[in-house]
Amino acid sequence: MKSQPAGESHCAENPAAIISGQSQAEGIAKFASRVTYDDLTPERRERLKISILDSLACAINVVGAPPIAACLAQAKEFGGPNGRCTLIGAGKADVVYAASYNTALVRYLDFMDSYLAGAELCHPSDNMGSVLAACEHTRRSGQEFLTALAVAYQVEALMTASAPFMERGFDLTTQLTYSVGAGVAKALALDEAKTAAAVEICGQTGLPLLVVRTTPISQWKGLSSSQVAFGCVNAVFLASRGVTGPKYVIEGSCGLAQALDQSVHVEWEKAKLDCFDRLSLKSYNSAVPTQSAIFCALELHKMHPFDAAEIASIEADVVQDTYDFTGGGRFGPKTNVHTKEDADHSLPYLLAVALIDGDVQPAQLNPERIAKTDVQSLLLKVTVRPDKSFTARYPAQFPSRVTVRLKSGQSFSHEVFDYPGFPTRPFTWEEISAKFDKLVTSRVGAQLSRDIKDAVRSLETIEVSDLTKLLRELN
Repeated sequence: MKSQPAGESHCAENPAAIISGQSQAEGIAKFASRVTYDDLTPERRERLKISILDSLACAINVVGAPPIAACLAQAKEFGGPNGRCTLIGAGKADVVYAASYNTALVRYLDFMDSYLAGAELCHPSDNMGSVLAACEHTRRSGQEFLTALAVAYQVEALMTASAPFMERGFDLTTQLTYSVGAGVAKALALDEAKTAAAVEICGQTGLPLLVVRTTPISQWKGLSSSQVAFGCVNAVFLASRGVTGPKYVIEGSCGLAQALDQSVHVEWEKAKLDCFDRLSLKSYNSAVPTQSAIFCALELHKMHPFDAAEIASIEADVVQDTYDFTGGGRFGPKTNVHTKEDADHSLPYLLAVALIDGDVQPAQLNPERIAKTDVQSLLLKVTVRPDKSFTARYPAQFPSRVTVRLKSGQSFSHEVFDYPGFPTRPFTWEEISAKFDKLVTSRVGAQLSRDIKDAVRSLETIEVSDLTKLLRELN
């Protein structure tokens, strides 16, 4: 970002001379208002429902985890005992706390969906807790829930692709403020003016910093989107009562574009509900930039079933984002690994534990597993390198190469260009059902598991309350 001389403002002196006419926030509002359920093709509707089931699997799995317990205590103390919105696995609260708590549940495990846009990415499932709570609060149908959630997904995806948020040091939840504003406004059936105000207020409140994902990584990494949900749901309800927001929050003087030092423009009148074509789901419980390399290592081990104790070195050639996020690049060193948060963003740890255990699931992120000598020793033998040719093929492909050298002198190498769950090989309903069962088995019985899956599969024919009542107590 360009530096300013001391005492001078980065903001324009006369914003009226710079911009006029329809704002980007108003464009988002028009898009949200015109979208209908019929704009979702059957194929994209299926992809959205698969993502919803994936999100619920993540949410149910972490009920009771220490940071989640802290969020629940907040919701119970301050969210009101007579709230009408479901806290997944924990009763009810008001709409604001339900949105925040359920967002934390979906996000904390770090096993949710992603939208990849070159050097930028986002997690559209971060919208689900807010939209679900708003739809339950207003007693919406499953069709209305799907439509509002699709709006939120699309807004976040298009904002992510529009500007270098992370390059400028802003967290990927920055875009979430605009999508939660639009999705919740859609759920509340606000008119264009109030939807624009909702987007404007939410956008003004949300410029979170990317430092949350740098080494050492704290628990807040998995909770920051829940704070966005908390503030934005409150803001949308204020907009519904007539509170106005800054019209040019994106392109105006001292707005988002100036914070990014780059124009931010989306042709909202041409936007369609098509982000689902590029939605990526995870096969492994780790940061999305690591998925391809983990898959590559596991495939290599299947072809050459060597003893992990005989490994002399592991080399991983990856795209630049994978190196920066998880391989020791821009976001810091990745070999001092002791917590879940460190582990799921450390490619050295993830490759080591994958080759020892044969998978990377929640069990591989338990502190007891992380601390064991076998994986702590092996992760120090991992070298991660960015490959320019791989980066050039990303995100249309997600190439990775893993080479393992044994103490005997033998070496094995394997290369992949995607992984199960990537847009080129998306999950089927059967595959996401299997992931759901794997993640929730210890939390819910077989019958409730079937009932939740059936409710998600048939969302267009039920009420949102038919789904949320299944999620309320989980027993």
